[in-house]
Amino acid sequence: MNSPLDTTELTVLSLPLNDDRVRPLLDELAVEYEHRYADLFGAGNAEAELNRYPAEEFEAPDGALLIIQENGVSIAGGAFRRYSPDTAEFKRIWTHSQHRRRGLARRVMAELEAKAVELGYRRVYLTTGPRQPEARGLYLSTNYTALFDLEAPAESLPFLAFSKDLAGK
Repeated sequence: MNSPLDTTELTVLSLPLNDDRVRPLLDELAVEYEHRYADLFGAGNAEAELNRYPAEEFEAPDGALLIIQENGVSIAGGAFRRYSPDTAEFKRIWTHSQHRRRGLARRVMAELEAKAVELGYRRVYLTTGPRQPEARGLYLSTNYTALFDLEAPAESLPFLAFSKDLAGK
């Protein structure tokens, strides 16, 4: 079992996508995407998906990339980019496999939402793949609205879209 979250040992960093402290998370995310989706989208598509958007889109003034470190080690993170004038699109929300079940994903979501509000966004839009039930559960449990039929088999959908109003933040 993973150790409980000790927030005194955590540091939240806002970094550019090409920072070396981001790489371990993105590398593991690519492996996870490949494992879950290679038979659906083809081998090698994980890397293409992770490089789909220019790095600058995840930088101020329109975006951000946040990493949570514990004792100097990157253990979770996420990013957002502009989706529309008042909506941020969250991407790459990830917790390293050795640090799951500690509340880090919820912390990442809260940090991303706060940063989005700081940059003037009023809404969040995000998608996840149909083979990521953990992400689906996270978004539903953190008050995101499903923009798809919750009764539909996940595999019948190309992606699962969610939104959240940040006006109350």
